[in-house]
Amino acid sequence: MMQKRKNSDIVTLPILTMVVAISLFSCGQEQESHAYTQVAETVLWEDSVSVRALEIMPGAVAFAGSAGTFGTISLADGQVRVGRQQQDSLYPEFRALAHTASDFFMLSAGDPALLYKTGNSGNMELVYSESGPEVFYDALAFWNDKEGIAFGDAQGDCLTLLRTTDGGTSWGKIPCTALPVALPGEGAFAASDTNIEIWEDEAWIITTKGRILYSPDRGQNWSVLQSPIAPEVATQGLYSMDFYEGKYGYAIGGDYTQPEGNTNNKMRTSDSGKTWEVVADGNAPGYKSCVQYIPGAGGSDLVAVGFTGISYSGDGGLNWKALSESSYYSIRFINDSIAYASGRGRVSRLVFRK
Repeated sequence: MMQKRKNSDIVTLPILTMVVAISLFSCGQEQESHAYTQVAETVLWEDSVSVRALEIMPGAVAFAGSAGTFGTISLADGQVRVGRQQQDSLYPEFRALAHTASDFFMLSAGDPALLYKTGNSGNMELVYSESGPEVFYDALAFWNDKEGIAFGDAQGDCLTLLRTTDGGTSWGKIPCTALPVALPGEGAFAASDTNIEIWEDEAWIITTKGRILYSPDRGQNWSVLQSPIAPEVATQGLYSMDFYEGKYGYAIGGDYTQPEGNTNNKMRTSDSGKTWEVVADGNAPGYKSCVQYIPGAGGSDLVAVGFTGISYSGDGGLNWKALSESSYYSIRFINDSIAYASGRGRVSRLVFRK
């Protein structure tokens, strides 16, 4: 079921006064499956742009997408505030968002890469830029208010990882010598800003080659965790990954050019990513661009979205049920039954029900 809000609820936002006081979302304590069978959808904002990046904040969900578009939606009343970022004559295509307790960050894909943070004047301030034919950034995340990382496609045989230790004011590349050697063409699918997963001091990054890059110490050291899925073509692979409290993990993807394909596109771990097993092989769903654990279910409940629709699992991703054919690229939960999802031309509020 889908409803739409009236356009009168939308408020134009002059290039952002999004200095935010933010705390990290924490999961609830309930430890049993919710056994959802349906989802109610309310479209909160519509436009012609594509939105792949979402970020949940206390009191609001932030979003960013193509044509320099970004904004917030109030969790209380659904009021939408929208801005548009311009760099010279360019309107960036944003694919990644992150935040600290005092600042909000947006990262564009493509050449040039542009990374913005909340500025002192209330506008967005450019804190990092990079140009070149191989430049393409995919995801962004923070461990704490000082330390964060961004991941991009490899340049030659060098993985691309930016790191900040001063709250995002300055960013620098981690030296190639401190990183595993990149496989040819290795990067990440910038489909939903869910390539990086952070838990306490740890970080996991899923790549287009099916490898998991792992750091136990906030990006100072990196190693490779092998997975059983090795893509055969450039459009195939693992597009999204999520962890539940640093122990249970799930990755999903497929091939968007053959969205019905459902083999070697789902895997899970129960030992913090040390080992992975292919699951639901040959069973639905096929291609999905984002997967998220539902809070408060002990790692048993997941939702996956893509332009192919919305699917739900209540048994850790072994079996899935299609709940809706509505197309979305990305999803984030604010509690155990309410989520926000974004896609081509819209951001919606989703309510999951038994």
